[in-house]
Amino acid sequence: MNRMLLCPPDYYGVRYSINPWMDPAQGVDHALAVRQWLALKSKLEELGCGVDVMLPQPEWPDLVFTANAALIQRQRCILSQFKHPERQGETRWYRQRLGRDGYEMTLLDGDFCFEGEGDALFCGERLYCGHGFRTEPAAVEALEKVLGIEVAGVRLVNPHFYHLDTCFCPLADGLALWYPDAFDRAGQERVRREIPHLMEVSVEEAGRFACNSIVLGRDLLMPEGCPEVSRLLTRCGYRVHPLPMSEFLKAGGACKCLVLILERRGG
Repeated sequence: MNRMLLCPPDYYGVRYSINPWMDPAQGVDHALAVRQWLALKSKLEELGCGVDVMLPQPEWPDLVFTANAALIQRQRCILSQFKHPERQGETRWYRQRLGRDGYEMTLLDGDFCFEGEGDALFCGERLYCGHGFRTEPAAVEALEKVLGIEVAGVRLVNPHFYHLDTCFCPLADGLALWYPDAFDRAGQERVRREIPHLMEVSVEEAGRFACNSIVLGRDLLMPEGCPEVSRLLTRCGYRVHPLPMSEFLKAGGACKCLVLILERRGG
């Protein structure tokens, strides 16, 4: 079955700025954020997804974005090495929570940053690793050594799309959503060469985080306000479930940022 790790937004808020979306002066409607998170959790459960919930911690407001915790492959858990001090303390809590499930806990060997599933996504059997803002290029080779597979490194160049999961969404093998202007020229060429069927997202819907969707077979949980992508996906046989994500977009996150994939059906 599909199984995800989530963290309730009890202490979520925009208290600092570490990406262009974050403005502490703008403020977050906390009650609305809680309702949006609960709607996401409810939809995951409705679609048959197992949901594990970890305890939030008052000093770490971004703990809610569990996608950045680690990369899970079967029973191996490669923990993140966060770039910003504002998030580095999260690792302790992720290690504690994931360690309870018996994962083989690993840190990449080297003094560089790696931000988990935010920057490392499988498209079929190939792992793509985004670098340039939160993850450093050295992580590509380090992941190859740990996982024993080829890792496709792609450079991100638009600070509004600072993690790979904000601009790239693998669907079925050989199909993906993406916003090409988030990548450098070499990255664009590589993605086009290796993935035969790409759906390009407009700048408007990329800015609403259309690519930050959760894929559960033929079901997609997508931030609301992305009608063009929704129509394309529906024509391809997908069922799109739009969800309000306004309060999490204020921190530069949406549906996919709020889940860490622990187990994928058939994976």
